[in-house]
Amino acid sequence: MLRQPWQPLRGIPMGFSRISGIAALGFAFLIVFSNVIQVPAGMPLTGADVDEVDAFFSAKADVVGVGSALTPAAWALATLFGAGAVSALRRSERDRGEAWSLLGFAGLALQNAAFAAIVAIRLALASTAGGHPGATGGLWAFHDALFTLNGTFLALALVGLSVGGLRAGLVRPWHGALGLLSAALLFASATLAPLVIDRAGPLGLLGLVGWLMWVVWLAAYGAVLIRLNPASRSRGAG
Repeated sequence: MLRQPWQPLRGIPMGFSRISGIAALGFAFLIVFSNVIQVPAGMPLTGADVDEVDAFFSAKADVVGVGSALTPAAWALATLFGAGAVSALRRSERDRGEAWSLLGFAGLALQNAAFAAIVAIRLALASTAGGHPGATGGLWAFHDALFTLNGTFLALALVGLSVGGLRAGLVRPWHGALGLLSAALLFASATLAPLVIDRAGPLGLLGLVGWLMWVVWLAAYGAVLIRLNPASRSRGAG
């Protein structure tokens, strides 16, 4: 008899699964809300001129502060989501001798660390802009490089949790395909980082489209974890 795809997931505390799913939705909301606050206020895009950067961080330090205030909660929620996904996938992976969920969790942890540095740079720019043009140029160049290269870590998270979810029967094929396509776009943007940073143009859309797909994938994964229950785990393909 074939093993039913949900069977390896038995024994997982449902309370934690639902909490981690809610954390995924909360993380998705916070990263979108942070951009809703900062982008309309004029947050410079990757590769922006130093004068534009200096003007924004001189005049909108309060906006930067509000955006940065949301990020510690976002990182905590991302970690909780990753732990819940590992909890849901790890038992079936051990049966197959795989570790896709651990790859995904590592990607989430690395993107948390990378974005902590990005937010720290933005706070530094808000403190130094206006009177230290040399520092602004150097900090913004570092910001752009780290921001673009962070796509590598998001790609790892997407690949690990998408493949792990597909292999365990936890996510639908469309959901896994969405994650892998998003990962490809983000990884391509990171690979082409010098061109993305130096040239304003369509290459910048790679990371943007990949990021938007990542948010949809994240919210969908949260919904999967929230709905995960004994009845659905016992459901099989025959």
